[in-house]
Amino acid sequence: MNGVLYAESVPRKSPLIIGHRGAPGYRPEHSRSSYELAFALGVDAVEPDVVATKDGVLVIRHENEISGTTDVAQHPEFADRRTTKRIDGEKLTGWFTEDFTWAELSTLRVRERLPRVRTSSATFDDAQPILRLPDLLEMISAASAEHGREIGLVLEVKHATYFEGIGLDLVPLIERDLRAGGWAAGELPLVIEAFESTVLDRLRETGIAASFIYLIEASGKPFDLVTSMGPSAPDYAAAVTPEGLDALRADGISVNKRMLLQPGNTIVPDAHARGLRVFTWTCRPENQFLSPRFRAGGGKAAFGDYEGEWRVIADTGVDGVFVDHPDLGVAFFR
Repeated sequence: MNGVLYAESVPRKSPLIIGHRGAPGYRPEHSRSSYELAFALGVDAVEPDVVATKDGVLVIRHENEISGTTDVAQHPEFADRRTTKRIDGEKLTGWFTEDFTWAELSTLRVRERLPRVRTSSATFDDAQPILRLPDLLEMISAASAEHGREIGLVLEVKHATYFEGIGLDLVPLIERDLRAGGWAAGELPLVIEAFESTVLDRLRETGIAASFIYLIEASGKPFDLVTSMGPSAPDYAAAVTPEGLDALRADGISVNKRMLLQPGNTIVPDAHARGLRVFTWTCRPENQFLSPRFRAGGGKAAFGDYEGEWRVIADTGVDGVFVDHPDLGVAFFR
C-alpha cells in the first residue's frame, strides 16, 4: 500500500467511508463496541483521536478534557484533579488526560458525549474502559482478517502544540506505537491528520509511511501558527485558496462539510487539479448537525433530510467522508 489509504490507479467511484470515532451514532464514541460495530457495518477505515497521559501513553479520546466522555466525575479519588486550563486558546474546566497515569485512566469507563441526542447510545454508558492506541491497532488488524477486507486507520493528532508545550511531545509517542504495532512501514493503509501542519511535517520526517492530511476548520486559525506567528498567522480559509493549496506540504485536506455546502465553492476540483485528495467531516443524519435547509420536524435528535445534504457533498467529488452512522454512510455513498 506504500502508506497510502486505498490509492488506486483507477479513481474510486465512491468516497472512502470512514467511521468517525467508530460508530458513535450507536455506541459511545471511541469505545471498543463503537469500533467493532463500525467494522461490522462495512467501513473502509476508522478514525481515532489520540491524546497523551502523564506517563506518555496514547489514549483514544476526542479531547484531553474527559468529563463529558467518561465517568471521571463519579470517582471521588480523582476529585482534586478537576482544574481549569487553556487549551489551544480556549478556557476549559474539567479533568485532563495529562494529569493522570494510564493505570489511573484505565479505571474509568466511557460515556456517550451527546446523551440527549443519542439516547440509545447512552444506554451503553459505564460499561467499557478507555482504549489505548495499541489496543485499537490490534483491533483493526484482527477485524481486517475477520471480515475479509483491508480496514484502514485515519489517525487524528489532537493538540500537538499544547502537549509539546507541557513536555509531552506526541510525535515520538505516535512513532513508537505505530512502529511497534506494524503500522509504520507502509504495509497497512494509514492516514495521519491534524489541524496543525507543523506536527504533520514532523511526523513525515520520522519516515512513517502514511498519507498526511491537513484538517481545515470553517473558521479560525491553526493554533500552531498562532503560537509561532501571532496575529499575522493565516486563517484556515487561506489554506483552501489556489495559493494555499499550491503551498500545501500535505497529501490532501479534510474540510468541515460546511465549506463544501457553500454554493459555488471549488475546493474539490482545485485540490484535485493539484493532485491532492479531499475528505470531509462529519456526515450525520440528525437535525442538530444538518445544514438548516435540510432539517425536518421532530427535534434535534430526529433524522432530517440527510440524504439531500449528503447528495450535495457527494456531487463535489470528495474522496472520503467521515460518518457517525456507518450503515447509512455505506448505503448512501457506496
